[in-house]
Amino acid sequence: MKIFIKTVIICIGLSLTTIAESQNYSNKSESVDFSRVKISDSFWTPRIKAYYDKTLLTCIAQMRDSTKRISNFEKAAGLKTGSHEGIYFDDSDVYKAMEGMAYALSITRDKELEDLLDYWIDLVTRSQQPDGYINTYYTLNHPDKRWTDIGMHEMYCGGHMIEAAIAHYRITGKTTFLEVGIKFADYLDRIFGPGKKHWVPGHEEIELALVKLFHVTGKERYLNLAHWLLEERGREFTDLKYNVNIQNDIPVSEITDIKGHAVRAMYLFSGMADVLGARHIPEYEEALKRVWEDVVHRNMYLTGGIGSSKSNEGFTEDYDLPNKTAYCETCASIGMVFWNNRMNLLSGDAKYADIMERSLYNGVLSGVSLDGDLFFYVNPLESDGDHHRQRWFGCACCPSNIARFIPSAGNYIYTISENEISVNMYAGNETDITLGGIDVKLQQQTNYPWEGMVKLEIMPDAPFIFRLKMRIPGWCDAFSVSVNNKKLKNKTTKDGYLVIDRLWNKGDIVTLNMEMPVRLIKDNDLVKENKDKRAIQRGPLVYCTEEADNAGSDLKNLSLNKKNTFQLFEGTGKLYGMKLIKTNLNGNILTFIPYFAWDNREPGMMKVWIDYR
Repeated sequence: MKIFIKTVIICIGLSLTTIAESQNYSNKSESVDFSRVKISDSFWTPRIKAYYDKTLLTCIAQMRDSTKRISNFEKAAGLKTGSHEGIYFDDSDVYKAMEGMAYALSITRDKELEDLLDYWIDLVTRSQQPDGYINTYYTLNHPDKRWTDIGMHEMYCGGHMIEAAIAHYRITGKTTFLEVGIKFADYLDRIFGPGKKHWVPGHEEIELALVKLFHVTGKERYLNLAHWLLEERGREFTDLKYNVNIQNDIPVSEITDIKGHAVRAMYLFSGMADVLGARHIPEYEEALKRVWEDVVHRNMYLTGGIGSSKSNEGFTEDYDLPNKTAYCETCASIGMVFWNNRMNLLSGDAKYADIMERSLYNGVLSGVSLDGDLFFYVNPLESDGDHHRQRWFGCACCPSNIARFIPSAGNYIYTISENEISVNMYAGNETDITLGGIDVKLQQQTNYPWEGMVKLEIMPDAPFIFRLKMRIPGWCDAFSVSVNNKKLKNKTTKDGYLVIDRLWNKGDIVTLNMEMPVRLIKDNDLVKENKDKRAIQRGPLVYCTEEADNAGSDLKNLSLNKKNTFQLFEGTGKLYGMKLIKTNLNGNILTFIPYFAWDNREPGMMKVWIDYR
C-alpha cells in the first residue's frame, strides 16, 4: 500500500479531585485524574506494564541498594551513623521515586510495594528536624549552613517531597507523609516572605508543590508563598554570575525569550501557570504566551525536545538546533508536557495540547527503553552509534522523573469544565466523570498513534446536553466524523477542536477518523543544520532511520527526493506492534522506525534528518 506524501513546513524552533500534574483552576478546565482513567490499548498498556515490571523496580533498587540515597535518610533518621554520600540534591530522586510508587498503587494495590513506601515515609518523617526543615545533605554535613546558597537545591528537594506526599495522600488516604510536607511548608512560610528572608530557588520546583498544597488544604498562605517566590526573581538582592541560567535576570512578568537551563525554565513557567490559574495576573498570562512562541517556533526540536547545549543543559540562541549534539534532556521534555498541559487548561487552545503530544510521544518516551530498565538522559537526533541508554546516572533526575511520569500519562487525556468535555489525547480507555451533576461514562477505542480512527462511546446516566470537544491535531489536514454512524456534514471547529453540542443519550457513539499520511517535514530555513534535509513524521510520531534495519547502508550519505514513495509495514521482534515505514532507495529498501524506539536493538548509527536532493 502506497501512502500519499504531504510536504509541509514546520518552524521548529482536602478535595481529592485531581492528582499529579492536573490542577483545579478557578473558572478554568481541570484534568480528569489518571486514577479515574483506566487505559487498555496496544500502545500504552505495554508501556505501563514495562514501567511497573522494570522501571519502578530499577529505580527502587538504585535508591536502596546501588546508591547511597536511602542510606542518607537512614543516617538522618538516626538508624545509621556517617556523613552524607552522593550529590547534594539526591534527596529529590528518592521523592520522585516515592511519587511514582504512590501512583503505581493506583494501578494495583501491591502490599509489598505499599509496605516499602511506608518504610521510606517513616525514614523521611524521622529525618525531618523539629522545626520542619528536611534535607539530608545539610542535616548530615552542614547543619549550620542552611539557606546560605541558592544553588544548593534545598527548596527543589523539598518541593519534590511535597508533591510525593500529596500523591501518597490522594492515592492511599493516609496522612503520614502529607503531614511532613505541611510541616515543611509551614517552616518555609515562617522563614521566607514579605518582611522576612529574601530567596530565589536556584532550581524551580517548590512553586508547583506549594500551589498543589494550596489546592489540597485550602490554605492560601501556600499560594501566597509560591507567588512571592516568583516575584523575587530578577530583583536586586542577588548578584550571581549564573542568574540567566536560573531565570533570575529579569522579573518573571517581563520574560520575552527563553534563556538558561531548560528544565528550570519549564518548571518556572509551570509554576507561573499554576499561580495564574488561581489568581488573575494578566502580566503572567502575557509573559507565558510570549515565551511560548519563542520556545516552540525558534528553540524546539521536531521531537518536542528542548535545550540544544550541553554546557548549560539549555538554550543558546534562536534556531541553534544541532542534531548530533542536541541535549534534549528527558526531564526537559517532561517539563514541556507539564507546561503545555497547564497552558491548555488555562486557555482551552489545542495548540498547547499539540506540543504536549509531540513532546510526550517523542521526547519523553525516547527517554526509557521499551523494556523499561534503561534510560536516556540526553536525546540527540543523530548518532554515530556511540550513544546508548544506561541503567543509571550519577545525576539520576531523568530516570526518577520517568518513574513518576509514565503511570500518570492518563492524566492528559480528558479535561472538563462546567458543561464541557474535551478529549486532548487519544488512547484506549474508560473513565467515569461527573458533569453538571450527571455521571457520564466514556469509553474510547483506538489504535492510536498507529491509526487515526477513534471511537468514543458516551454513556450519561440520563439524557444530557453538553459540549464535546475532540482535538484535531495540528498534523491532521483532513478528517471525518460521524455520530451514531451518521456523518456530520457541517463540522464546527474552534481553537483546534471539533465541537459537538447536542443532547447526549446513553450509548451514543462518536467516530472520528483522522487521515494519517506519511509526511516529509521541511525545517525552518533559519535552522542551518537542516538546510536541504527532510524528516519523516506520521501522525504524532517522528521517525528515524537506524543502522539495525539498514545494514550496509551509509546513513551519513543517504538522500531522499520527491520521487520517493512510502509504504507501511508491521514491525517484528522488539518493534512488534509498531507501524514502520519503508521506501525504495537506489534499488535498496530504506526503513524508518519511530524515534522513541531507537537504540533498543543492536548498536548503530541513527538519523532523523535526511539529505533531500
